[in-house]
Amino acid sequence: MSVVIGIACAHEASGSTGRWHVDGAYIRAVTGAGGVPVLIPPAGDSKRLEAVLDRVDGLLLPGGIDVDPYLYGEEPLPGLGKVDPEWDALDVAAARAALARGLPVLGICRGAQVLNVAAGGTLYQDIPAQVPHALQHWQNRPGWAASHSVSVVPDSLLAGIAGRRRLRVNSFHHQAVKDVAAGFRAVAHGADGVVEAIESLVHPYALGVQWHPERMAHEPHHWRLFLSLIEAARAWRAARGGREIFGEERVFDAEFSLRDIKEN
Repeated sequence: MSVVIGIACAHEASGSTGRWHVDGAYIRAVTGAGGVPVLIPPAGDSKRLEAVLDRVDGLLLPGGIDVDPYLYGEEPLPGLGKVDPEWDALDVAAARAALARGLPVLGICRGAQVLNVAAGGTLYQDIPAQVPHALQHWQNRPGWAASHSVSVVPDSLLAGIAGRRRLRVNSFHHQAVKDVAAGFRAVAHGADGVVEAIESLVHPYALGVQWHPERMAHEPHHWRLFLSLIEAARAWRAARGGREIFGEERVFDAEFSLRDIKEN
């Protein structure tokens, strides 16, 4: 049974109208894991966004720029990077709607931060300025290469997916979860104590990871994150009594997918 994964678009505020888009690595990861990706740009109002989410079986919140501290009740600090109110509005609204309906949701990097903020948590606006003795969280190496380790909580959903309690991850962020939202828990940390993953205590599948598994999908324990999203989406569709809306199911070659997804 094919499942549809909505991917929230990134925003490039250039020219007269700007551009809404999704990095190809996310699309390849979703299709490689057996899902049908549908891009979600702003819908204009909450009812239209709800109508879009009615037609998907899971939500992916990708990486991107900083989240506006206004959304969690703080003033901007000097280290805050670029923010985009339109992008924030789309991501936060989509995250809240997904959480409210129990829709499977996976947040990646910025997406994990959005998930936390949407549920009422806060962020470090700038790790180097706010976390003493922090690791290098913006790596100077290829995106597909790991740069530091994270420890995973043993009894967590993430541990079950990854199949291990310690992961080597890539890292391209300077913001991170500070106060974990109510109803969530931190399930992975760096050696410096920075939260590297969160997951819901009440939602069947609401998970955010601070690294970029779409760039490391050639490694099985990262690839399993996308397989787990598809599995959760299938369960969601089955629970709703869903039917095929994109025709016959496509059979994906997992070996080919792993080779093809690795960043060139």
